[in-house]
Amino acid sequence: MTAKYFRYLLEFKRPSGTSRGVLHEKETFILEIKENGRTGTGECALFRGLSFDDRPDYEKKLQWLCENINRDYLYLKEELKEFPSIWFGYEQAILNLKYGDHLYFPSEFTDGKSAIVINGLIWMGDIQYMEEQILEKLEKGFHCIKLKIGVNWKSEYKILQKLREKFPEHALELRVDANGGFNKEEALIVLQQLADLHIHSIEQPIKAGNWNDMAFLCAETPTPIALDEELIGITDPVEKRRLLEVVKPQYIILKPALVGGFAGSDEWISLAEEQNIGWWITSALESNIGLNAIAQYTFTKKNPMPQGLGTGSLFVNNFESILELNNEMLWFKTSKTN
Repeated sequence: MTAKYFRYLLEFKRPSGTSRGVLHEKETFILEIKENGRTGTGECALFRGLSFDDRPDYEKKLQWLCENINRDYLYLKEELKEFPSIWFGYEQAILNLKYGDHLYFPSEFTDGKSAIVINGLIWMGDIQYMEEQILEKLEKGFHCIKLKIGVNWKSEYKILQKLREKFPEHALELRVDANGGFNKEEALIVLQQLADLHIHSIEQPIKAGNWNDMAFLCAETPTPIALDEELIGITDPVEKRRLLEVVKPQYIILKPALVGGFAGSDEWISLAEEQNIGWWITSALESNIGLNAIAQYTFTKKNPMPQGLGTGSLFVNNFESILELNNEMLWFKTSKTN
């Protein structure tokens, strides 16, 4: 086998607001592995400022993988444990090399026979922009919407109140993602306000790394809490188990590019299910290459909850998409579904 990579810069159609600031572009790296005339493609979906492996020697390690591509799977897995997004790209490329075309996890999904229910994501912005996005999602038939919050809670709370007045809990599931935007004292108030509005869950109400505070919130909260950033950077299975046992969250959110790819996600899912902790899978601004692989993986996990998968429509220069959104259902495009 031989391997090479190239850097690619995805440009947002519209600057996208998060609690970490406004994003204008997203850097990523594409890995290609060749063997016997076949090519396997994967995306090493680095997320600057969030990925555990956002470090100066990132490309050096990616080049190291290309030079050592014929080494044993377990050896590479150990060597890349501190570079989850590179491992994620390697897993994809190897699977794609095996199955060909756009395939990573062949299933009824890739046969065009079944789809994945996803939530609609609402990006931060002024009230008018957020309301425009919500209206668009509702018109498209979404029954589960996730809103990014934590920048201007007063305004965000008003939007949630308006939504609940129009759409009761049984008609619309509402999730919120704070990206660590509150402190412990603020979170206690926000959690009660969310409960009054029958919000499904809140992701990462306080910054990651504060296990004791998060454990307190998870024990006291009237609104289910989902850990997201909290999982990033924890690679040891013993430490993963300890986090879940100490914090006891209601849910965990799995972003394969950030938690060690499909192998890392499998590990977290297994540990969560042992402790009766719910979970779902979310994409993290990957290009259509990584998004396609995550969608195929997600389908194989058979989780009936709406999943947090993107649609690849945020960027002006994305790769060709093999995925298609019909209402809230994400389909794999085949001749049968076209």
